[in-house]
Amino acid sequence: MRGEARETRQHNFERSDFGVLEKPKSDHLFSDPFLMREKNDFTVLEPPESNHEVNDPLPAENIKCFHVISAENRDFPSILHCKLLVKPDIIMSWNMRYVAVGNEPFLTSYSGQYQPYVMPALLNLQQSLAKVNLASYVKLVVPCNADAYEAALPSQGAFRPELTQIMTQLVSFLNSNGSPFVVNIYPFLSLYGSSDFPQEHAFFEGTSHSVTDGSAVYNNAFDGNFDTLVAALSKLGYGQMPIVIGEVGWPTDGAISANLTAARTFNQGLIKNVLSNKGTPLRPGVPPMDVYLFGLLDEEAKSTLPGTFERHWGIFSFDGQAKYLLNLGLGSRRLINARNVEYLPSRWCVAVPARDLSAVESHMKLECSVADCTTHGYGGSCNGIGAKGNISYAFNSYYQVQMQKEQSCDFDGLGMVTFLDPSMGECRFLVGVTTSSATSFSQLQHSSAIVWIWIRILISWRVWICVI
Repeated sequence: MRGEARETRQHNFERSDFGVLEKPKSDHLFSDPFLMREKNDFTVLEPPESNHEVNDPLPAENIKCFHVISAENRDFPSILHCKLLVKPDIIMSWNMRYVAVGNEPFLTSYSGQYQPYVMPALLNLQQSLAKVNLASYVKLVVPCNADAYEAALPSQGAFRPELTQIMTQLVSFLNSNGSPFVVNIYPFLSLYGSSDFPQEHAFFEGTSHSVTDGSAVYNNAFDGNFDTLVAALSKLGYGQMPIVIGEVGWPTDGAISANLTAARTFNQGLIKNVLSNKGTPLRPGVPPMDVYLFGLLDEEAKSTLPGTFERHWGIFSFDGQAKYLLNLGLGSRRLINARNVEYLPSRWCVAVPARDLSAVESHMKLECSVADCTTHGYGGSCNGIGAKGNISYAFNSYYQVQMQKEQSCDFDGLGMVTFLDPSMGECRFLVGVTTSSATSFSQLQHSSAIVWIWIRILISWRVWICVI
C-alpha cells in the first residue's frame, strides 16, 4: 500500500564520500591520465567493453576499490537474454560494488520506450549474480534523472504518475537486494532551462530566494531536489532508502552561467555541504551515501544536442590541467595537474587578416563538425571576439585536431600559421598534445563505457563478459 512504512534493509556501505565521473569522448586526450588521477587520489573504475575479460592481478597490494559497470539504455534488449560471467575471486578482492543498468531510462523525452526492459533486465542480471554467490555483494542500480519525480514543494514529492508502477517495482527490488537509489541532480540545468529560476538558489552560499516548506527552509536547489526524492520514496514506503548522487556538477563554458567561477563556487559549495554531514530537512544528519562529481575531463566530441555546455563539464581541461582550485576535503590538498604532458609546437592557425572571408561558411561547417566550436555560442568564453575571431578559433581548433598538419591550415588560402598566441581575454586558443600524449578519437568514439572515478583509491581492471 502506498505510504505504508516498509522495513528498509541494512545497507553495508561506508560513509559518504566523493568521486568523479569520466565519459571519455574527446578528440585529443593525453595518454596517461592515470598519473593525474593517482596524484589526486582518484581511482579509475572502468566498465568493460563487450567480449573483453581481464585476468591480470591487481597492480599493487592492499588496494581497495569500487568497480562500477554500466550498460547503456540501448543495451536493454540484449541484457534480457545475456548471461553475466564473473570471476568471484577477482570481484571479492577488488571490492566491486555496483552494476549500473541503463542510464536515466525514465527520462520524459524517452516517452516510456525503455520502461518494459528495466525490471526484466535487473532480474536477469540478479540471477546471474546469484549463480556465483555474489547477489548479496554486488549491487544492481538504475541511475535516474531528477525528472522522474516532481512537486511544488519538497515534502510533496512524488514520482511522475506514469512511473508509479515501475518505480514501486524498482524500489522494492533495490530494497530487497540492499541497493541504493541512484539519482542525477543538476541545478545548472534548472537554471539553464528557466529564465525565472533564481540564480542564487542554484548555489550553496546563501540566498535571498529561500523556499519555505512548513517548518523547513531550503536555501539551495540541491537540498530541495534531494528531499523531493526522499518524499517520493516515502510515499512508496521506503523513506529511509540510501541515496547515491550518480552525477552532479557545473559546466565551465558554452552557455550563460557556465563559467569557471560558477563551476568552482558550485562544486566547492557542494563538497562543503555534503562533508558537513548536516543533511537536509527530511534527512537531518544524513547526507547522500556517495556523491559523484561530473566530470573529470572536458569532452570535445560529446553531442551538443542538450546544449553547447555539454562539452565543458570537466574539472580538468583536455590536457589534464585543473581549471580552478578545488578542495576535495582531503585537508590542505588541492587538485594536482597532469605532469609531463607533451604539447605540439606553440603555433596556431588563424584567418589571413587581409583576405575576404565571405566564402568561409563551407569551411566553418567542416571545421566545427570535426573540431569543437561550442565556445562561440551565446554566453561562451569566445562569444565576444567578433566574426573574424570566431573564424580563427574554428581554424585553429581544426588545425590542432589534425595535429598541426600543414595542409590543415590552408582553407583555400584563407588560413595562415602564426607563432603569436591569438588568445583574447577568456577565449583561449588551444595547442594540441602530441601523438604520444593523445588518444585518438577513433579509439574513443565507439566506447559506451562510463568511467567512475573514486577518491582515495587507486585502479581496477575489467572482469565481466556478457554472453548472448
